[in-house]
Amino acid sequence: MQTVRKRSVIKLIGLSALSLATLAACGKKEEPAAPATPAPAAAAPAADKLKVSFMYVSPIGDGGWTFQHELARKAIAQKFGDKIETSMVESVPESADAERVLRDMAGQGNQLIFATSFGYQEFVQKAAADLKSVKFEHATGYKQAENVAVYDTKTFEGAYLAGIVAGSMTKTKTVGVVASVPIPEVVRNINSFVLGAQSVDPSIQAKVVWVNEWFAPPKESEAATSLINGGVDVMYQNTNSPAVLKTAEERGVYAFGKDGDMSAFAPKAHLGSAVIDWTPYYSKVVEDTLAGKWQTGNFWWGVKEGAMDLVKIADQVPQEAKDKVAKARSGMKDGSFAVWTGPIMDNKGQEVLASGAVGDDAFLRGINFYVKGIEGAVPGAK
Repeated sequence: MQTVRKRSVIKLIGLSALSLATLAACGKKEEPAAPATPAPAAAAPAADKLKVSFMYVSPIGDGGWTFQHELARKAIAQKFGDKIETSMVESVPESADAERVLRDMAGQGNQLIFATSFGYQEFVQKAAADLKSVKFEHATGYKQAENVAVYDTKTFEGAYLAGIVAGSMTKTKTVGVVASVPIPEVVRNINSFVLGAQSVDPSIQAKVVWVNEWFAPPKESEAATSLINGGVDVMYQNTNSPAVLKTAEERGVYAFGKDGDMSAFAPKAHLGSAVIDWTPYYSKVVEDTLAGKWQTGNFWWGVKEGAMDLVKIADQVPQEAKDKVAKARSGMKDGSFAVWTGPIMDNKGQEVLASGAVGDDAFLRGINFYVKGIEGAVPGAK
């Protein structure tokens, strides 16, 4: 079962108990009582449903990040049927209001809550500290607690695969990225996209424009226009709407969908979509919770677990590039290929990974630099 709640309509509905009226005696002459028939045994009460709620940072119609979470919510609602009841709240800002929404969800009886954006981190921690009986799952964060797990998808793997395609399609040898907010997750994706492009042609350069929001279509479009005016002919994005793709379509250049399949938004410009599938992870968490086996931790799934892929690669992409994507994807699945394998230099000429070295999770989660070939510096980086 699933319940959809808009941002402005969250209400706690109280249920009142019905009482039975006592039947009064009618004054009739009593008849001899018939032999008593044993009452049938009472049926065991049905087990309570697990109530699961999701908090989204952008509208479910964004076509990307939130849309994919919503698809996964619907998928688990169908898979588990009457065992669970799901609900969601969309367009919740990364502000103190998020904590109010989390507490409201708990007050409605939700025992498992997914907070699906990095900026919710501190509000999850505050709510969880008071609501010990509720299990919280925070996407893309790093702070855990006894009742808080964090999870993420290796979106950088999809970015790298897209980069391979970009490197085969650029004519100006200049690719670009419209970026949201400067956190390691986003910086890692930018770099991985460029590394993928440079795996085809090491001379490729890259430009980045930051919009400092996850979902701001007008700003995303302006940023894309700026990149195109600067000589970029293939663009990637780390934002939540299809605005970059639409702008590419209007200007006659190429771009990629991000998080969801955005091919329908720009049939001519679309080269592929780096798609997240949250369903495998959400299914596991629900199964574990129903079985009483939920546990905290830091979970990071990617191509190997079926949580990330590059789909709908355009027909005009050369077969050689498609084969290179397939080879890299296969290596990610069986562990024989890692995107962050040295030698890798930053754009200041310093070696960040030695030849043959593979970046571990701690390295990947702390990336705050641009790799060689990207103009400028990461905002706020020392």
